[in-house]
Amino acid sequence: MRARERYFFLKTLVALALICLCVIAAQWQYHRGIDRHARNSLIEANIAAPNISLASAASDLGKNEWRTVSTTGSFNADQTILLRNRYFEGKYGFEFLTLFETSSGQKFWVDRGWLVAGKDALTAPAIPSTPTGEVEISGRLRLNTSLPRGSFFALPANGTGLISKWNAQKEVVTEGYYLDLLNGSTAELNPNVSAQLPELSDGPHMAYALQWVFFAGLVGYGRILIRRAR
Repeated sequence: MRARERYFFLKTLVALALICLCVIAAQWQYHRGIDRHARNSLIEANIAAPNISLASAASDLGKNEWRTVSTTGSFNADQTILLRNRYFEGKYGFEFLTLFETSSGQKFWVDRGWLVAGKDALTAPAIPSTPTGEVEISGRLRLNTSLPRGSFFALPANGTGLISKWNAQKEVVTEGYYLDLLNGSTAELNPNVSAQLPELSDGPHMAYALQWVFFAGLVGYGRILIRRAR
């Protein structure tokens, strides 16, 4: 009799543990879905919001990410990087970034859009000219956490060839944000293909949360059936 009781309590404890794990997983997926929906709503609202100055937006980067901002300053053509493995309409290419310094001294990268690759992945694309002197630019504000980290292709000062081992975060100290360029005060700053907007989907998190609740119910129901079968 004692052996049967120990076995009974052991099975019950296992069932309860599984139910608890399912509930925890359901809560985790639920909160992921809530967070993703809130972020998508913020992105949609900021994309549709009117243009403001970079100085105003930089006071609260998290709240103003994806908002269109404007600033004045100059590009440093000697500091250019190409982000690999970027595709557009089925073609391989690069994101083209140039260092920018505002009139008040802030330095950050500007994503000047997508460029189709040369004859192969190691061949630099045709690089648009970079204007000299002070210009005005408008672009979507992005956090630096969105930039990939590690080694990038970089263009040397002579503009030919590629440097494959160059770390943007270590070579240049910049602000905690960058811009996806939309347009500028000169025609050469208007990208042919601007950085693409993300696909705003809430994902399957809510469905997964319900799935875990269903699994918890199955475990409980299975425990009851096993008990009745004894």
